[in-house]
Amino acid sequence: MPKKENKTEKTNAARLLDKAGIPYQLVPYEPDENDLAAVHIAVQLGEPVEQVFKTLVLSGDRTGYFVCVVPGNAEVDLKSAARVSGNKKCDLIPMKELLGVTGYIRGGCSPVGMKKPFPTWFHSTALDFGSIYVSAGVRGLQFRIDPRQLISYVHASVADLVK
Repeated sequence: MPKKENKTEKTNAARLLDKAGIPYQLVPYEPDENDLAAVHIAVQLGEPVEQVFKTLVLSGDRTGYFVCVVPGNAEVDLKSAARVSGNKKCDLIPMKELLGVTGYIRGGCSPVGMKKPFPTWFHSTALDFGSIYVSAGVRGLQFRIDPRQLISYVHASVADLVK
Protein backbone atom coordinates (compact mmCIF):
# COMPACT_ATOMS: atom_id res chain seq x y z
CA MET A 1 0.00 0.00 0.00
CA PRO A 2 1.51 3.39 -0.97
CA LYS A 3 2.35 5.73 1.84
CA LYS A 4 0.11 8.80 2.05
CA GLU A 5 1.89 12.10 1.60
CA ASN A 6 1.35 14.70 4.31
CA LYS A 7 -0.13 17.28 1.95
CA THR A 8 -1.43 20.68 2.97
CA GLU A 9 -5.10 21.17 2.06
CA LYS A 10 -5.72 24.03 -0.36
CA THR A 11 -7.91 26.81 0.96
CA ASN A 12 -10.51 28.70 -1.07
CA ALA A 13 -8.08 31.63 -1.12
CA ALA A 14 -5.40 29.36 -2.63
CA ARG A 15 -7.82 28.13 -5.28
CA LEU A 16 -8.59 31.73 -6.24
CA LEU A 17 -4.88 32.51 -6.63
CA ASP A 18 -4.44 29.32 -8.69
CA LYS A 19 -7.30 30.36 -10.98
CA ALA A 20 -5.72 33.80 -11.43
CA GLY A 21 -2.29 32.29 -12.16
CA ILE A 22 -0.69 34.05 -9.17
CA PRO A 23 2.30 32.09 -7.82
CA TYR A 24 2.52 31.52 -4.07
CA GLN A 25 3.80 29.04 -1.55
CA LEU A 26 1.61 27.58 1.21
CA VAL A 27 3.57 27.63 4.46
CA PRO A 28 2.09 25.76 7.44
CA TYR A 29 2.79 26.68 11.05
CA GLU A 30 1.55 25.40 14.41
CA PRO A 31 -1.24 27.76 15.55
CA ASP A 32 -1.66 28.60 19.21
CA GLU A 33 -5.28 29.42 20.09
CA ASN A 34 -4.01 31.51 23.01
CA ASP A 35 -1.53 33.47 20.88
CA LEU A 36 -2.82 34.38 17.43
CA ALA A 37 -0.37 37.26 17.08
CA ALA A 38 1.77 37.69 13.98
CA VAL A 39 4.87 37.69 16.21
CA HIS A 40 4.10 34.06 17.14
CA ILE A 41 3.68 33.19 13.45
CA ALA A 42 6.93 34.94 12.46
CA VAL A 43 8.86 32.99 15.11
CA GLN A 44 7.35 29.73 13.85
CA LEU A 45 8.25 30.62 10.25
CA GLY A 46 11.73 31.86 11.20
CA GLU A 47 11.05 35.13 9.38
CA PRO A 48 11.22 38.78 10.47
CA VAL A 49 7.89 39.90 11.91
CA GLU A 50 7.99 42.94 9.60
CA GLN A 51 7.54 40.51 6.68
CA VAL A 52 4.52 38.74 8.22
CA PHE A 53 1.44 40.87 7.56
CA LYS A 54 -1.90 40.81 9.36
CA THR A 55 -5.22 41.49 7.69
CA LEU A 56 -7.47 43.85 9.63
CA VAL A 57 -11.08 44.74 8.82
CA LEU A 58 -12.28 48.20 9.72
CA SER A 59 -15.48 50.15 9.40
CA GLY A 60 -15.55 53.79 8.43
CA ASP A 61 -18.22 56.34 9.21
CA ARG A 62 -18.69 57.18 5.51
CA THR A 63 -17.63 54.17 3.44
CA GLY A 64 -18.42 51.17 5.61
CA TYR A 65 -16.08 48.18 5.64
CA PHE A 66 -12.52 48.28 4.35
CA VAL A 67 -9.32 46.27 4.84
CA CYS A 68 -5.83 47.22 6.01
CA VAL A 69 -2.91 44.80 5.68
CA VAL A 70 -0.10 45.85 8.00
CA PRO A 71 3.18 44.41 9.34
CA GLY A 72 2.73 41.97 12.19
CA ASN A 73 4.67 44.10 14.66
CA ALA A 74 2.70 47.27 13.93
CA GLU A 75 -0.58 48.79 14.99
CA VAL A 76 -2.82 50.38 12.40
CA ASP A 77 -3.06 54.15 12.79
CA LEU A 78 -6.80 54.76 12.72
CA LYS A 79 -6.41 58.39 11.65
CA SER A 80 -4.27 57.41 8.67
CA ALA A 81 -6.61 54.54 7.79
CA ALA A 82 -9.62 56.87 7.94
CA ARG A 83 -7.89 59.47 5.78
CA VAL A 84 -6.80 57.08 3.01
CA SER A 85 -10.21 55.36 2.94
CA GLY A 86 -12.21 58.58 2.67
CA ASN A 87 -13.61 58.49 6.19
CA LYS A 88 -13.58 61.01 9.03
CA LYS A 89 -13.18 58.21 11.56
CA CYS A 90 -12.94 54.45 11.60
CA ASP A 91 -12.41 51.55 13.94
CA LEU A 92 -11.66 47.85 13.85
CA ILE A 93 -14.85 45.86 13.52
CA PRO A 94 -15.93 43.86 16.58
CA MET A 95 -14.46 40.34 16.54
CA LYS A 96 -17.94 38.79 16.63
CA GLU A 97 -18.70 40.42 13.23
CA LEU A 98 -15.56 39.18 11.45
CA LEU A 99 -16.86 35.80 10.27
CA GLY A 100 -20.17 37.20 9.02
CA VAL A 101 -18.54 40.07 7.16
CA THR A 102 -15.52 38.28 5.67
CA GLY A 103 -16.13 34.54 5.91
CA TYR A 104 -12.94 34.26 7.98
CA ILE A 105 -12.19 33.81 11.67
CA ARG A 106 -9.66 35.73 13.76
CA GLY A 107 -6.18 34.43 13.04
CA GLY A 108 -7.25 33.17 9.62
CA CYS A 109 -8.40 36.33 7.86
CA SER A 110 -6.87 36.59 4.38
CA PRO A 111 -6.96 39.58 2.04
CA VAL A 112 -7.84 37.01 -0.67
CA GLY A 113 -11.33 35.55 -1.03
CA MET A 114 -13.45 37.49 1.44
CA LYS A 115 -17.22 37.09 1.03
CA LYS A 116 -17.17 40.24 -1.07
CA PRO A 117 -14.41 42.55 -2.22
CA PHE A 118 -13.71 45.45 0.10
CA PRO A 119 -11.49 48.47 -0.55
CA THR A 120 -8.05 47.34 0.60
CA TRP A 121 -4.82 49.11 1.56
CA PHE A 122 -1.42 47.54 2.22
CA HIS A 123 1.11 49.32 4.38
CA SER A 124 3.87 50.72 2.17
CA THR A 125 6.60 48.50 3.66
CA ALA A 126 5.06 45.48 1.89
CA LEU A 127 6.88 46.73 -1.21
CA ASP A 128 10.23 46.52 0.61
CA PHE A 129 10.16 42.72 0.31
CA GLY A 130 10.36 40.28 -2.58
CA SER A 131 7.81 38.18 -0.74
CA ILE A 132 5.56 38.66 2.27
CA TYR A 133 3.45 36.34 4.38
CA VAL A 134 -0.31 36.75 4.78
CA SER A 135 -2.96 34.35 6.03
CA ALA A 136 -4.06 31.73 3.52
CA GLY A 137 -7.56 31.77 5.01
CA VAL A 138 -7.24 29.40 7.97
CA ARG A 139 -5.26 29.36 11.19
CA GLY A 140 -2.03 27.46 10.72
CA LEU A 141 -1.41 28.35 7.08
CA GLN A 142 0.27 31.36 5.45
CA PHE A 143 0.85 32.41 1.87
CA ARG A 144 4.39 33.37 0.92
CA ILE A 145 3.68 35.66 -2.01
CA ASP A 146 5.03 38.54 -4.07
CA PRO A 147 3.42 41.64 -2.53
CA ARG A 148 3.12 43.41 -5.89
CA GLN A 149 1.16 40.55 -7.42
CA LEU A 150 -1.04 40.23 -4.34
CA ILE A 151 -1.73 43.97 -4.20
CA SER A 152 -2.64 43.96 -7.88
CA TYR A 153 -4.85 40.87 -7.55
CA VAL A 154 -6.94 42.27 -4.68
CA HIS A 155 -7.05 45.72 -6.35
CA ALA A 156 -5.44 47.27 -3.29
CA SER A 157 -3.66 50.57 -2.82
CA VAL A 158 -0.50 51.22 -0.84
CA ALA A 159 -0.32 53.80 1.95
CA ASP A 160 1.37 54.55 5.26
CA LEU A 161 -1.05 52.98 7.73
CA VAL A 162 0.84 52.39 10.97
CA LYS A 163 1.78 54.45 14.02
